[in-house]
Amino acid sequence: MTSDAAAMQAALVAAREAGALGEVPIGAVVLSASGAIVGTGRNEREALRDPTAHAEVMALRSAASHLGTWRLDNCTLVVTLEPCTMCAGALVLARIRRLVFGAWNDEMGAVGTLWDVVRDRRLNHRPEVVSGVLADECGALLQEFFARHRDSEPGPPVR
Repeated sequence: MTSDAAAMQAALVAAREAGALGEVPIGAVVLSASGAIVGTGRNEREALRDPTAHAEVMALRSAASHLGTWRLDNCTLVVTLEPCTMCAGALVLARIRRLVFGAWNDEMGAVGTLWDVVRDRRLNHRPEVVSGVLADECGALLQEFFARHRDSEPGPPVR
């Protein structure tokens, strides 16, 4: 069985791949009940020109295709950043059993920061949540990406 930290390392590999391609460096993996990786995803919004191509959605699609079912009720989703509302909703609809995430998402987090979609008692499914796994490493990857992005933008015109 894969540990949460080992699975997060695999998600970080996907995140680094996204960053190398100019995408926001967020990565995700889906683990089967036995701990095997059955789906991998990274941000691909720019490449696919698709606003739904978040790492979590891509990983859920990959796992569903691999397993031949949309019901991922014995699976764990491991992602480098706290999911947004769309991704939190998608993992609830996929019946993910466990969610493991790294860094907190102060701008769009929907697993406790701004909203708590996955624990809403009005929903018919609520996954177990483990937060903060390799949070410093996950957060540093994002901070470095955005620092580089800000540094590469041209400044205001000089008059």
